[in-house]
Amino acid sequence: MKTQTNVYVDGFNLYYGCVKGTPYKWLDLGKLCRMLLPGHEIQRIRYFTALVVPRPDDPQQRTRQEIFLRALRTIPNLSVHYGQFRTHRVRVPLADPPANGPRTVEILDTKEKGSDVNLATYLLLDGFRKECQLAVVVSNDADLAEPIRVATRELKLAVGILNPHCRQNIHELRGIAGFYRPIREGALKACQFPDVLRDARGEIHKPSGW
Repeated sequence: MKTQTNVYVDGFNLYYGCVKGTPYKWLDLGKLCRMLLPGHEIQRIRYFTALVVPRPDDPQQRTRQEIFLRALRTIPNLSVHYGQFRTHRVRVPLADPPANGPRTVEILDTKEKGSDVNLATYLLLDGFRKECQLAVVVSNDADLAEPIRVATRELKLAVGILNPHCRQNIHELRGIAGFYRPIREGALKACQFPDVLRDARGEIHKPSGW
């Protein structure tokens, strides 16, 4: 009998960990989960992200992200959960200030907020509801250690980690997870969407340059 499994994907951790700067951004998460978790029935995939604020040097950044999110929604058991980006003016010290000049500079500090909290919330909520036998977290964010610890100790929910950052082992997570595995390039290469797919609105085309 297959293990009833839910998967919780930290979208930005996955992006910066193993697809940024690669030809594997057009990633079919449903196929990836099936490949990396053989013998499991993937009941639900929860994908946590925030809509980016396009940079002046890359005005199409948000458009590419929205195309990818539309492609993800063609996966029947996947849902998208949003945090948000917040931008503040922050004054920070210069690393090498001039002898007779200003010692600080004002910058625009943009941070993604909410995704890790949302992931932790749904992990615990689904565990409390006994939705699955195993929860798999796709992230190496040490901030998730405590909710994973609560899920395993208090809710008796088995939790595994798929680590997008192959070269970074996070001991806080490795020590509490039932299993801890890297996501390797071969799996990413094998789990790409077709260049063109369809939903109820029509065709979805892989962004140029991806």
